[in-house]
Parts: sequence; C-alpha cells; structure tokens
Amino acid sequence: MSTKFVKAAAFAVASTIAFSAGVANAQDDKPRSLDQLLQFVKQGQVTEAKENRAREAAFAKDKANQAAELQRAQGERTRQEELSAQLEDAFEANELLVVAKQEQLKEKLGTLAELFGHLTSTAGDLSSTLEFSITSAQYPGREQFLDELISKMSGSDKLPSIEEIERVWYELNREMIETGKVVAFNAEVAKPNGDKAEQKVVRIGAFNVISDDGKYLQYVPSKGSLEELARQPSGPYLNWAQELGSSTEGLHRFGIDPTGPSGGSFLAALINSPNLEERWHQGGYIGYAITALGVIGFVLAIIRLIYLSMVSAKVSSQLKHDKAKDNNPLGRVLKIHEDNPTMDTETLELKLSEGILKETPKLESGLNLLKIIAAIAPLMGLLGTVTGMIVTFQAITIFGAGDPKAMAGGISGALVTTVLGLLVAIPMVLLHTIVNGRAQRIMHVLNEQTTGIIAEHTEANLRK
Repeated sequence: MSTKFVKAAAFAVASTIAFSAGVANAQDDKPRSLDQLLQFVKQGQVTEAKENRAREAAFAKDKANQAAELQRAQGERTRQEELSAQLEDAFEANELLVVAKQEQLKEKLGTLAELFGHLTSTAGDLSSTLEFSITSAQYPGREQFLDELISKMSGSDKLPSIEEIERVWYELNREMIETGKVVAFNAEVAKPNGDKAEQKVVRIGAFNVISDDGKYLQYVPSKGSLEELARQPSGPYLNWAQELGSSTEGLHRFGIDPTGPSGGSFLAALINSPNLEERWHQGGYIGYAITALGVIGFVLAIIRLIYLSMVSAKVSSQLKHDKAKDNNPLGRVLKIHEDNPTMDTETLELKLSEGILKETPKLESGLNLLKIIAAIAPLMGLLGTVTGMIVTFQAITIFGAGDPKAMAGGISGALVTTVLGLLVAIPMVLLHTIVNGRAQRIMHVLNEQTTGIIAEHTEANLRK
C-alpha cells in the first residue's frame, strides 16, 4: 500500500516539473521507472538554469544599452539648448536690423510715403468700384491689376513703378468717361435656361446692359459674366430697349435704373411688381366670378344698345311716314288707331295704352339685370376683400408679423377683388344709364304720339 502511494506521489511531482519547464513535445516517452523519472527531473533543472543565465545576460546587456542611450539623449539636449540660444541671439539681431532698415527706408521715402498711402487708398476704392461696375463686362481684369498693386505697395521691399501709377490714373479716367457712354460690344450672355451665346449687347453708361433683341441683362461680379433676367419688366420698357438695341445712332427713349451700380434695386422692384394678369389672378375665385359677371353685363348692355339703336332708327323713320308699319313699336301702336278709326275716345285710349304696355317689356328688357350687376359687383368685391383679410390675419397669427413685405402683399392681394368689383360696377352704372335713356326716349315718343292721336280723335268726334 505504501509503495503504491510513493509511486503515485513521485509521478505527480514529475508531471508538475515537466509542465513548468515548458516541455512541448507530447510524444516524448513517459518514465517507465523511478530512475528514469529522476533522470528527467535532472535534465529539467539543467535546462532551467541555462535559460535563467541567458535571461540575466540579456538584462545586463539591455541595461548597459539604456545607459548609453540616456547619455546620448542628454548630450543632444545640451546641443539643442546651445543652438536655441544662438538662434535667439540671431533673431534679436535681425529684429534690430529690420527696424534699422525700416527707418532707413522711411527716411529715403520722405514725402513719398504719404503719396503711396493715398495711392493705395485710391487703388482700393477703385478696385471695389470696378468689381461691381457693369463696365467690367466690357473691360474685364482691371481689378486684378489693382489688387496686385495694392499687395505690392503693402509690402516694405518693393515700390510701384511710374507705369503702374499712371495706369491707376488712366483707369480712373476711363471709368469716369465710360459711365457717360452708350456703347455696343460683343459679349457672352447666359440665357435663363442655362445656354450661353455670343451676341451684341448695348451698355448704357454704368446703369444697364441690354441685348440686341431688347432684353435686360445683369452683370454678375462673382462670375464676371452677363446673364439675361429671367423676368423682364413689363410695360413699354422692352419696346424701348428693343428699339435702342437695334439702332445705331440718334436719340431714343429708354428706361434706365438709377440704382444700377448699387445692385439695381429699382429695376428688381419693378420686375417683381405683378402685372395686370397676375393681379387679376390674385383675386381668386371671387375675382373670376366678378369678371364673368362684368363680361355678361357688358355683352348684355352692348346687345341692348344695338337693339334699341335699331328700334330708335325705325321709330324715327316711322315719324316721317303717315302709314303705320309693323316693324317698329310706334308703327304697331299707330296701327291700332288705323284699324279702329270710329272707336270712341275712351276705348281708343285704353287700346293705345294696351299697345304701349305690350311694347314696354321689349324696350326695357335687361335693364333690371344691368342694375343688379352694378349693385352686386362691389358687394362681391367687398366679400373677396374680407375673406382675403381673414386669410392674411390667420397667417400673421401663425407666422407673426416679422415680415411687413409679406403682410403688405397679402393685404394688396385681398384688395384686388374690391378693385375688380368697382371696375365692373362703375361701367355697369354708366351703361345702364345709357341703355335706360335710349329705352325711355322711345317710350316718350310712343306716349307723345298716342296722346296726340287721342287728342285728334277727340277733336274729330266733337266736330261731329
């Protein structure tokens, strides 16, 4: 029993020592006896001793190398500190030299320093002016020269030449002269759809540029190019521009934008102003209804005027004839008397009144409708204005009144229906007055003639 225990313990110790020594070969022969186990233990101790000695030697070597590297680093730091001190001394010396040179330059320049200062300021102002001037579309690249000259004069090692100073004076005079000219030249123009074409353009001083087909152009300083305005001004301006673009001499009427050099705000406001068609569309459905009502009233008034004019002409013709005709109201009324010459006065009077009553609806037809249209049109306009104001104030409630332009635009659109209503009502009142006057004139002739007939018939009966 004790022998087995000793063998087992010895085997466990040998296995532990073999594992710690890092024996990697799994196919080595296992100890078959205690002597062989002791031999394996001995070999493991020898191997570990060799490895430990190798580690100690490597550590000592690394320690020596680290000491040498530390010594070299300390030497490099000392050298760099000495170099830094030398550079600081050189920098201070150069600073003193620069100050001395600047004083020497200032001394040599004398009164020229003030001249160069004014020249720099003038060149800067001129460069800023030329950058946004439409004359640069005809003479590009001038501001580049001025910028280079300013950069050159801002340094302390170079001075401008006489030619450069004279060119600044020349550009000043050229810009002043060109702003008073109307000239034509060829340039590349960008269309609203993105296409570019080389065409003739006309520059009106420093205010506007137009193409030869009468389109207003704008100069884009960032691109240095001319672009056709996507929306052109309305009214006679395009006709004037076309006339000027196609002419070669003489005086021509033209609408210029006095704010052109500063961005063309007046032309932009004119372009953004809605035309008559756009203002009409601002009225919405109520505006369309008012327009339709006005068209109906106008057509009805014209038809009634034509009809009453024809009737009035026939009545005038009837007055010149003794025999009654059936083609006019007066003739039909007179025919009643011709057909009943022996009728008593009271009955004849009733018959003539009946005839006049039959003719009255034909003569006064449409007058009430014209009167109704003249009364309803302004009420519909007021309705459109009220609804538009409600929408505008609802928008103000939601988005606030921070943009007065948008609020004014909404109120302006709401008032369009009122204008449409008045534009319909005023002519309708006039047309109703004219048509009613024609009808009443014919009715007056009928009444006058029937009264005369009754008077003659009464006198004739009294003679009997």
